[in-house]
Amino acid sequence: MRRATILLLTLAAIASAQTPVETARTYRQAHEVEILQQFAELLRIPNVARDTVNIQRNADYVAAEFAKRGVKTQLLSSYGAPPLVFGELNVPGATRTLGIYAHYDGQPVDPSQWLQSPWEPTLWTARHDEGGHAIEFPEPGEKVDPEWRLYARSAGDDKAPIVALLAALDAFNQKGIKPTANLKFLFDGEEEAGSPHLGAYLTTHRDKFADVDVWLFCDGPVHQSRKPQLLFGARGDAHMDVTIYGANRPLHSGHYGNWAPVPAMELAQLLASMKDQNGKVIIEEFYDSVAPLGDEERAALAKMPNYEDELKTELGLAWTEGQGETLPERLLLPALTVRGLSSGHTGALATNIIPNTATAALDVRLVKGNDPEKMLDLVERHIRQRGFHVVPEDPDEETRQQHPKIAKVTRSRGYPAARTEMSLPIAKDIAAAMTEAAGEEVLLVPTMGGSLPLYLFTDLLGKPVLLLPIANHDNNQHAENESLRLANLWYGVDAFAAVMAME
Repeated sequence: MRRATILLLTLAAIASAQTPVETARTYRQAHEVEILQQFAELLRIPNVARDTVNIQRNADYVAAEFAKRGVKTQLLSSYGAPPLVFGELNVPGATRTLGIYAHYDGQPVDPSQWLQSPWEPTLWTARHDEGGHAIEFPEPGEKVDPEWRLYARSAGDDKAPIVALLAALDAFNQKGIKPTANLKFLFDGEEEAGSPHLGAYLTTHRDKFADVDVWLFCDGPVHQSRKPQLLFGARGDAHMDVTIYGANRPLHSGHYGNWAPVPAMELAQLLASMKDQNGKVIIEEFYDSVAPLGDEERAALAKMPNYEDELKTELGLAWTEGQGETLPERLLLPALTVRGLSSGHTGALATNIIPNTATAALDVRLVKGNDPEKMLDLVERHIRQRGFHVVPEDPDEETRQQHPKIAKVTRSRGYPAARTEMSLPIAKDIAAAMTEAAGEEVLLVPTMGGSLPLYLFTDLLGKPVLLLPIANHDNNQHAENESLRLANLWYGVDAFAAVMAME
């Protein structure tokens, strides 16, 4: 009996000696099946921002789950906008406050392009295009392979951080561990729609966020080499659609070919005039407003792993834009991308006509220093310089008769990039905590390639923002068959525990 008592006391002493990260890891390893089941439960709720009924279900679910863990939650509402889930966990004696942001909405889906329903999470042994196959979810006590993939919309972007945070809080609550900072949680319900109401929310409820020292955005992927990374900024974004007009109706390509203008050809020539063969945008002044890099940012770029050859092999590319510049270097320049083209049909649906319109959807990714409207002004000016009469809506017959080349230009709401100084003192503590969680040194990266509304926090609230991503880089976010590698979810549990309890 005495030996048993001593053994129990010894085990208890060992358990109490664990760091917060070790506590979270021990808890996670014992509850992987349950964490996976909760993840699947959340993923089963459709989450396209315009689906108001299911968006409300997502918000209610997230708020209720954090409330169960002792977080004081509240749904912030505004007419016509998805709820913003706000939560706070105050810790007696804490001297700083961390803001934690993620979003619970996801991109629209085309179910016909998916292996299974986007809203029915499916477990695979590996990526479906690398020999994996679907399997049943494990039962409690069964082994979970970290290389398994969970397929569903928002598995990688962006419900994984929500579940990882819940698991980290569960681990702390089980052992009576308190975070070392006050925590403010913010879960956005329309990030994939551009967060059009987030600024109004932050302005109306500014008092709730006044004491936040730094915001952590839990979104995006880890490095392509699978190394963890802490990012100090994100690109901004602006969109433009350009439609070129020909005749006022489609024409027979035999009767009118070689005589009637071909809008698709004119559009192709216009697009080709915007970039050279090395990928440099040749629109006048396109790069002039780029904010210069600081010494610490240049040093961080120099330390990035050289992963260009591996990435080109993975993606089936023989060359990349930029004449040898690395991907991290290219992400610090504004980008012009054709994200969609349409004119007539192809394949079995193609007909012998000259389609009377052709449309391109343009994506302009912005870096620090770029103003969204001014960058779109540059693109529109270039279109005019190429001889097009620019209109904001479909031209009438009088306009058609007066102008040989017509382009309709429509813009979508954009937002600027944001970048935090890499010398931010608290960033060193966060990087150290992430390094402990990952078991290897975290990469410090000036900016992420994707876009997030960081500027609302840096400019409107006047707070620094860092990005702590956990998803695998090949998660197919925004596309069909989105998936999360389970090892990345487990890393998220450890990383969030480390940051919430960092000294």
